[in-house]
Amino acid sequence: MGFMHHVAACNDHDASGFIPFAIENQPVGRVRPAFAGLLRSWPEIFSVTGQAVALNCRGSGLQERSALVAGVLEQLIAQGVLGQFHGERYAAVAEGGREPLLLIDRAMAPCFGIRAYGQHVNGFVRTGAGLKMWIGRRADDRRHFPGRLDNLAAGGLPYGLSLVENLAKECWEEAGIPAQLAHQATPVGAVTYHMDTETGFKPDTLFCYDLELPEEFVPRCMDGEVQSFYLWPVEQVMELVKHSSEFKLNCNLVIIDFLIRHGYIGPEDEEYLALLEALHPPMPPLPRHFL
Repeated sequence: MGFMHHVAACNDHDASGFIPFAIENQPVGRVRPAFAGLLRSWPEIFSVTGQAVALNCRGSGLQERSALVAGVLEQLIAQGVLGQFHGERYAAVAEGGREPLLLIDRAMAPCFGIRAYGQHVNGFVRTGAGLKMWIGRRADDRRHFPGRLDNLAAGGLPYGLSLVENLAKECWEEAGIPAQLAHQATPVGAVTYHMDTETGFKPDTLFCYDLELPEEFVPRCMDGEVQSFYLWPVEQVMELVKHSSEFKLNCNLVIIDFLIRHGYIGPEDEEYLALLEALHPPMPPLPRHFL
């Protein structure tokens, strides 16, 4: 399969199938025309044309406009058009901006093509036999990628939590890592991908962390989302990523980044330069007539 197979799978996006979604004249996402058509039923909230969707309630405050949009989505859920809310909210921010323009349930973010942020932890141990990585196996009842392999700890970044707070929360919930140990995780960069899904468009950025763990530490899941853990030599993890689809799709990218930074994938690998570029792709542009 090769490493690039996973990167390509995470960047399966056809921009021609989407139109812009804007708030306060700032593009914050992109939507499928079919979903835009559904929003025409609420002209007091959404302005919908064949070229774009804009939020009409832009003069309202953040919480008010977010509640209005949530009300529309609740009606679409009741109609059976959309699945259920996740229960966490993401912030919609214009590219290059910092202030949230809209808060939207995590499950609905792809409907509007809003960029989401997550945090993934590479837990590793230095042993006499070489470097090893802690790998988790997702519970069989998980909504997405049940039973697949995963990073030691990972999760989306919800609105209202700082990166430090959320990292400690995810480390504890998924692997029983106490806060004082989680705070030793080193931020080492990010990977980005752009993927079409059944729901819409997922432009995701994953902040990557390396956490060196003591040999005596053994992870244990606190929230039921992980069914088992394995401590494997990095070479074994590398072979699994390169030759299988055992890992949750985006976790492959985080591990590939780890392998590059720790010298397991180097310039002698024929995919090396392509991987360096492909792990940080720019946002695919929309067709010119949509802009």
